[in-house]
Amino acid sequence: MKIKTRFAPSPTGALHIGGVRTALYAYLVAKKAGGVFSLRIEDTDRARFVEGVTEDIIRTLKWLGLTFDGEPIFQSKRVDLYKEYAKKLIDCGKAYEKDGAIWFKVNLSGKTAITDLVGGRKIEFENSTQKDFVILKSDGYPTYHLAHVVDDHLMETNPVIRGAEWISSIPKHVQLFEAFGWEIPPYAHLPIILGVDRSKLSKRHGAKPASEFRTDGFLAEAILNYMALLGWTPSSGKEILTLSEMVKEFDLSDVNSANPIFDITKLEWMNGEYIRKFQISNFKFQILEYLKELAGGVAPDHPTEKEVEKVAPLVKDRIKKLSDFIPLTDFLWEKPEYDKEIFDRLKINDLRLKMEKVAEKMEEMEKPWKADIFENTFRRLADEMGIKAGDIFQLIRVAISGQTVTPPLFESIDIIGEEETLKRIKAAIEFLQTT
Repeated sequence: MKIKTRFAPSPTGALHIGGVRTALYAYLVAKKAGGVFSLRIEDTDRARFVEGVTEDIIRTLKWLGLTFDGEPIFQSKRVDLYKEYAKKLIDCGKAYEKDGAIWFKVNLSGKTAITDLVGGRKIEFENSTQKDFVILKSDGYPTYHLAHVVDDHLMETNPVIRGAEWISSIPKHVQLFEAFGWEIPPYAHLPIILGVDRSKLSKRHGAKPASEFRTDGFLAEAILNYMALLGWTPSSGKEILTLSEMVKEFDLSDVNSANPIFDITKLEWMNGEYIRKFQISNFKFQILEYLKELAGGVAPDHPTEKEVEKVAPLVKDRIKKLSDFIPLTDFLWEKPEYDKEIFDRLKINDLRLKMEKVAEKMEEMEKPWKADIFENTFRRLADEMGIKAGDIFQLIRVAISGQTVTPPLFESIDIIGEEETLKRIKAAIEFLQTT
């Protein structure tokens, strides 16, 4: 059989980061075999349906590069089909109607067993532990059980890739396939992702909707790479892989059945690795696109493309997420806000007087300022004032930026300009006089 996989999210909430792994694995299996990867929107739970979520799912998958084949399939548009198949089960005595819903009549004898593609595990249930269940609700919409079986049969899904939370439903689904006389597809149940405290993954572990990771400045490539490794180790042993490399290496039989741990710190590290791999031109483009997206598609007045081009080499090795660019560099385009506590952390006596000396030296220096002359001038001034050279440069940094961490000091001053730098030094002196 041709390999056909699908990602089948329910639009009852934004696409969770854990769902990205399910979509990714289904994509990798299909693309490795030259098969089909489909998107099926399981929107039959109308009571929990959330407007806008379907669009978010499609937008996020496209951003990630998990391109699905054909048009999305919406279960809500196939209701008549599910009714038809539910009626077939009634007609052959394998389902019945009660209180306006249609129930499946479970076979209580024997066992239901499958061999899971993840870990080659045999999953077995005593049918005597099962109960009849609803396949068509009184509102006319199917339950997941009926819709899944009908659609995966008609779509020729092979294999069915989904989360391990559906293992308990195996008896229902196998018996439905058998009741229709259909071949049971191979199943791969992916282990549940846990937080670092080994509890269910949640926001407190740094997990959130996938679209929020985009807003936070994570790269699609880094997210895919990290999520691929949650339960799978490539045979090459490589930790950094492109999507095309994953397609070549991935095999469901290599997926570990143990529950993997989602570690936001590790994801941030990996994102930083991807940023550092960028050529400067590509990094500049990513920053500009990110800033434009944050502004609702409008290019910001500052930083301009030329300004980003100038500062990109200075921050490329200092950030882990594209969003880090903003707090690290916004002082270059906007006047800083001062905080007395930050100045106090410098632990320099007579701070205002020393700042006045810095201003005097800057006014005396020939323009344009040269990096070596600037450094030597203020090293000498530090000696004269009896403080460390590092302290005086940190003092200048706080005065021009309002913060203790910035891109390299002189390069930052070069972008701000001599006149604006001196204005900021004087503004800091005035701030210190009033606090």
